[in-house]
Amino acid sequence: MQGIPWSTIALGWLLLISAHATGGQDVKSPQPEKSKPPVKTEQRGRIFGIGGVFFKSANPDQAREWYAKHLGLAGKGGEVMLPWREHDDPQKEHVTAWSVFPASTKYFDPSPAPFMINYIVDDDDMDALLDRLKQEGVKIDPKRIDESYGRFAWIYDSDGNKIELWQPVPAKP
Repeated sequence: MQGIPWSTIALGWLLLISAHATGGQDVKSPQPEKSKPPVKTEQRGRIFGIGGVFFKSANPDQAREWYAKHLGLAGKGGEVMLPWREHDDPQKEHVTAWSVFPASTKYFDPSPAPFMINYIVDDDDMDALLDRLKQEGVKIDPKRIDESYGRFAWIYDSDGNKIELWQPVPAKP
């Protein structure tokens, strides 16, 4: 398998799994509900990627070892940085963080979920996104964190799952 890009292998596996899961039958896309307005995609505060995937484990060291051994997800301090580039602008490099937290972590609180997704917000659009979400009635955590690598805010989905929003520091031209 040398010389075959990992993305091609991954895509092949996804297609194979998809075909197997549907029994090789045609799958029809679900029809959109007529009562809901279309989602606006040109508004400020756009999410354009996943900045991190975090989950709890009763034995984080064992989980990290399993993921490293079987899936190659190994990194310093247990956090793995998965690099990627934007489709429309391949010069823009990003990373998605992957990390296992101890089951006792309070970082996801008050969410009932054992996981948390971090979404990347467009440059300079965190405030616009939070203003819009507030107007739409989304529960927003009042806490904010500014780090050298970006700004963070948290919201909660309709099931009470905590969602982390990250606005990276704009790239210098």
